[in-house]
Amino acid sequence: MNKITALIGIFFVTLLSSGCSSLAIVQLSSDTYMASKTSAGGVFVSMASLKTEVICAANAFADKKGKIAIPIASEAKPAVPLRNPSFEYQFRVVDKNSLEAKGGALIPRADLVVEKTEKISADVRMKDDKALDLYTELTKLDELRKRGVITEEEFASQKKRLFAKQ
Repeated sequence: MNKITALIGIFFVTLLSSGCSSLAIVQLSSDTYMASKTSAGGVFVSMASLKTEVICAANAFADKKGKIAIPIASEAKPAVPLRNPSFEYQFRVVDKNSLEAKGGALIPRADLVVEKTEKISADVRMKDDKALDLYTELTKLDELRKRGVITEEEFASQKKRLFAKQ
């Protein structure tokens, strides 16, 4: 039983020590590159160390060219069953004295955007408040006439009175 346990231990140590795949840097355009690495170490590999290794390699790559690496985007995929952890880092290589070299931080993108909407109420009046009041009163009178609360004669009388006040 001890020999089997020892063999399993040796297998896992061998797996972990050989678990690092090579880091690749690929040119995407004249000044844009992508550095990526997938580790075969599975859940035993720290995502932080994987990211650090890839970003350091990108910075060293740019430094060999006498330039610096400006981050564009990154994507981390943690280990899940049947998938090893990986990290992809896109960057531009620019001169050290370039204006672009002054900034250069990854900008987080929102997974969810929340829009705030609320109803507001406002007291809207026309310049000529008298015309608005006349219209409102005529509308009320017409509604009363349509409901049969006042007669046609009463409606005409009240309408005449309102126009006389103008």
